[in-house]
Amino acid sequence: MQAELVIMEKLMLLSVEALHIPDGFLSIGVSILAWIISVSMVGYALRRVGQDLGERQVPMMGVLAAAIFAGQMLNFAVAGGTSGHLMGAALATILMGPWAAILIMTSVVSIQALIFQDGGLLVLGANIFNMAIVGVAAAYMVYRTVLKISGEKNKGILVSGFSAAWISILLAALSVALQLAVSGTSPARLAIPAMAGVHALIGIGEGLITAGALAFILSVRPDLISQNKSNLAESRFVWVVGFLLAVALVIAAPLASTRPDGLEMVAMQVGFIGQARAPLFEIIPDYLIPGMANESLATIMAGLLGILIVFGVGIGVAYNRRKGNNPGR
Repeated sequence: MQAELVIMEKLMLLSVEALHIPDGFLSIGVSILAWIISVSMVGYALRRVGQDLGERQVPMMGVLAAAIFAGQMLNFAVAGGTSGHLMGAALATILMGPWAAILIMTSVVSIQALIFQDGGLLVLGANIFNMAIVGVAAAYMVYRTVLKISGEKNKGILVSGFSAAWISILLAALSVALQLAVSGTSPARLAIPAMAGVHALIGIGEGLITAGALAFILSVRPDLISQNKSNLAESRFVWVVGFLLAVALVIAAPLASTRPDGLEMVAMQVGFIGQARAPLFEIIPDYLIPGMANESLATIMAGLLGILIVFGVGIGVAYNRRKGNNPGR
């Protein structure tokens, strides 16, 4: 009984979201290296976005960040007793390009760690690297490659989007597995097949959600996916619908699957779950507003606060980078 209580306590320390590594899973050396790479890449992305971003694209960064944050709260059950959710790297990449997508994903992952204790602070650089850099790079390369082969018709876009989403999840998961192996947390022969197997299934859900979102966008605003992004988001309709979708996802969050997520399941199976460390501080842990008796309402209120924060950060980053590169405007 005591052993079961210890395991349950450790489970509470883990993120409720897939691929968000908690403190304690990675070595100091791996964490520092991930921070260096992530800071360098995010810095470069900031410069590129400042050069490339159009004025009408600024709201879309905030909307996409909010929608991805909300989507990550809604876990879906997959085979094998685990669950997954939208990571969103592929969708952000397809709609906004890789540099803006890196900033969108970085904003989401950082707010999750800082405000909601979703993923550790010491390993935040690794979580940014896995989801905002590896996930976006994989999605971009696969999407562009498959699109050239399949053609830029609607069917080709959907196939490319599904493929990009699936591979972004798989490669991000393999990146986590390699970090665990190098850190000495789990042997590569165990971590790699376990993470790959679970997230290959989760990636199917990611691909279907991404393809569904692209199908909807193609039916109402196909110009958002065209190669000429100069007209992106020229009407309020696009970002109002996107923000309302984020709110709807948050309201549905209490219905999310309670099954363990991919990383949590692997940690339990391989046996390194006991290495998870408690957060350095708590603000809104586990996406529950402290002091609210109704857990569903506490989750919804935390989610609404989260999408407002992420929306503001996304717009703030986009506006400041654009203004900084256009001082005369």
